Amino acid sequence: MPIEQISIFIENRKGRLADVTRLLASSGINISALSIADTADFGILRLIVNDPDKAIKILKAHDYTVSRTNVIAIAVEDKPGGLADVLEILESYNIDVEYMYAFVGGNSQKALVIMRLSDTDKALSILRGKAVILLTPQEAYENKYEPNKHT
Repeated sequence: MPIEQISIFIENRKGRLADVTRLLASSGINISALSIADTADFGILRLIVNDPDKAIKILKAHDYTVSRTNVIAIAVEDKPGGLADVLEILESYNIDVEYMYAFVGGNSQKALVIMRLSDTDKALSILRGKAVILLTPQEAYENKYEPNKHT
């Protein structure tokens, strides 16, 4: 099942990232994962948050350019080759990874990976069939993997 990620276009200047995160925090929005890509003039801040609809509304009200993207969240073994195994599956089905970011969550021995793929629906179907652990939106937003739900 896809996870909603929000992307925010921000100017690359001192304090701008702090402004965004402070605005979200003051509105009760919890950031569980993030990635930022920047150039000399601007950046794209990608976030997994506990309430994407509320976050988008607040950011737009403060004149930020915001978009919503479907990504997937998976749990992989936190060991050498854990991610490579999943990437090899995707490659064998000609599914491209547009970008990804990862983090270690909770007390499990898993790394949690957020991925934007060339064909999300096809990837979800394939990964389910290969016993890859797909996280629910709640698990992704809470930044934790619950092993008992996936066994």
